[in-house]
Amino acid sequence: MNIIELTDICKSYGRGAEEVQILKNVSLTVETGDFVAIVGPSGSGKSTLMNTIGLLDTPTSGTYRLDGTATEKLNDSQMAVVRNKKIGFIFQQFNLLPRLSALENVELPLIYAGVGKSERRERAKRMLESLGMGARIDHRPSQLSGGQQQRVAIARALAGSPSLLLADEPTGALDSKTGTEVLELMIELNEQGNTIVLITHDSHIADHAKRVVSIRDGEIVDDRRNVVAPREAVRV
Repeated sequence: MNIIELTDICKSYGRGAEEVQILKNVSLTVETGDFVAIVGPSGSGKSTLMNTIGLLDTPTSGTYRLDGTATEKLNDSQMAVVRNKKIGFIFQQFNLLPRLSALENVELPLIYAGVGKSERRERAKRMLESLGMGARIDHRPSQLSGGQQQRVAIARALAGSPSLLLADEPTGALDSKTGTEVLELMIELNEQGNTIVLITHDSHIADHAKRVVSIRDGEIVDDRRNVVAPREAVRV
């Protein structure tokens, strides 16, 4: 079953009297359980494609079905509900709220989803423990290393049991050792059945996904299956 079905997606922005086309008739499907890296240089359109997949932006034309839901006719409120229910976001800069503890940060999407206090606290705690952060649930982001903050961010993304994990340069703000650990964690999450779409400019990172989609000048120029490197060969 396809979790992502993009068909002839175009995205344009007005700039003065001219219109700039960022995405040009992009069609892409992603199967449930896959691990896809979308790779391209700066200005290639990969961030716009990520925003479209993540329901953070709407295309100018074309259709998008996410986990069976047609999204093009959704209003902002409906889109927010679908986004909260179906997508877990992992960002390069973690996007943790500095005044909240690790546990409270992981609880946030569950609050928006209407999960009761005791249940969301238990789910958040269990998710942090599963990612090796059980001893730091009361720590604020400033008390955590970059790798620990990213683990909290991944726990937050997973807390609502989303259909899709959307990761935007998840190792970009980390040193190579910590980045390797995070990449290994993402491979493990995919092996557990999580569908992952990873956005990166780094072809070396993309080489550890099952599938690599290359975008350039707003168009998909390559789409290939990887011979995935063995786990012990993972390096960032």
